[in-house]
Amino acid sequence: MLQTSRQTEQNHSDLAQRSNGLSSWRPRPEYVVEVCERMIDIAAAMFEVSGRELREPGRSSSAVSRVRQIAMYVAHVSLCLTMREVGAGFARDRTTVMYACHLIEDMRDDPEFDRIVATAERIAVAALQAREPA
Repeated sequence: MLQTSRQTEQNHSDLAQRSNGLSSWRPRPEYVVEVCERMIDIAAAMFEVSGRELREPGRSSSAVSRVRQIAMYVAHVSLCLTMREVGAGFARDRTTVMYACHLIEDMRDDPEFDRIVATAERIAVAALQAREPA
């Protein structure tokens, strides 16, 4: 589904307001799915994993699962989506997102892994974080 530039500007404005501390604001479900889809594409490109594999329902290989867990973590922590929103966007249960976030957070104790996740966060924020319309 293609969005008009007006819809895109509204979504960006909405996310900017949210990141400025208006915690009662929630993005529209279709916007959450769009952000998660883009996050999956970013993770697939970064880690050279098939986007199709990341989107498949059910269990995956450990390598694919780990990339999906990183993407879910970044969507929650850096893009400020709730675990329920991330779950909906990744077609997973919120408890799966919670598990992924705890796991990735624990794994960040390793400096090399932390550097990789920090890079994913920077790329995601640069690509997906809302900008105030000019």
